[in-house]
Amino acid sequence: MVKARKYVVKKHFQGVPKRDDFEIVEYELPPLKQGEFVVKADWISVDPYIRAYNSALPVPYDQFSFQIGTVQESKNSSFPTGTKVVTHKGWCDYSIVGETADPFGRVYKLPDLHGLPEEVALGAVGMPGATAYFGFLEICQPKAGETVVVTGAAGAVGSIVGQIAKIKGCRVIGFAGSDDKVQWLEKELGFDKAINYKTADIAKALAEAAPKGVDCYFDNVGGEISSTIMGQMNKYGRVSVCGSISSYNDDHTKMPKATVVQPFIVFKELKIEGFIVSRWSQPKDRWHEAFSDLGLWIKKGQLKTRSHVTEGFDKLYDAFIGMLAGENTGKAVVKV
Repeated sequence: MVKARKYVVKKHFQGVPKRDDFEIVEYELPPLKQGEFVVKADWISVDPYIRAYNSALPVPYDQFSFQIGTVQESKNSSFPTGTKVVTHKGWCDYSIVGETADPFGRVYKLPDLHGLPEEVALGAVGMPGATAYFGFLEICQPKAGETVVVTGAAGAVGSIVGQIAKIKGCRVIGFAGSDDKVQWLEKELGFDKAINYKTADIAKALAEAAPKGVDCYFDNVGGEISSTIMGQMNKYGRVSVCGSISSYNDDHTKMPKATVVQPFIVFKELKIEGFIVSRWSQPKDRWHEAFSDLGLWIKKGQLKTRSHVTEGFDKLYDAFIGMLAGENTGKAVVKV
């Protein structure tokens, strides 16, 4: 019998998630049924959506997230022993995977990474890459020469959005939370301008960086910065709302106030659309389209990736809290 460990969420998070909101449970995996296989986790992802979905689920629940693992034992001919797979089994070191996946509908073989480190399948050639690809290209529908603004620009999704925008011939402005991240965005990723939102006068800095206004805005953070950016958008501008990480740890009965944006939306005739990336996996799975293009861009050197690696199964909580605090540059992952 295989002894496994998993993180179970015992309590709904109040503010910043606390260590004792989780419990590490040890248990034995049951015998395999036909069609199932055992996966040993190699890499586990920590992402903002883990925090966002917490209040919507009844506790206790097993902490979900994407992971890369290796099939150890199999009663499924499509996934023989030794196969590298991506699943949504979350914060566990061993799991049983069947043909029927969880509501995220994700269990697939590791994509072709063109020789890149395999943890990239949790970032640029994984869920964050698909999020950036579809959320930006299909909702913003950018045109060459347009000005694009990205918040959370040094994160797993934002850094890819900005680079896709450059590939499509756009001018790109990114907001991030440190001078080091600003340097990385400008010097390494080729953003035309990056701004430290913690130290800059956001309205003034944006007006100087985008004197002709903003055409597309990819919103990862919400809050007042989003109101400011929408106020400087051009007529018929498009806004893709991916997340609202600035308020995930806030009490949802006492949400922070932000400038009213309806006058901007009306008079500038803005299009604003929120999305969840599973839209492009159900009923027809299109993620492979994103992975194909993203992998090719990486291979050509048009798109650069960075992983923020924490080592150790027992460090998952620390990696999660660090990511929520913006300590990561690029994709936050844990090496099990």
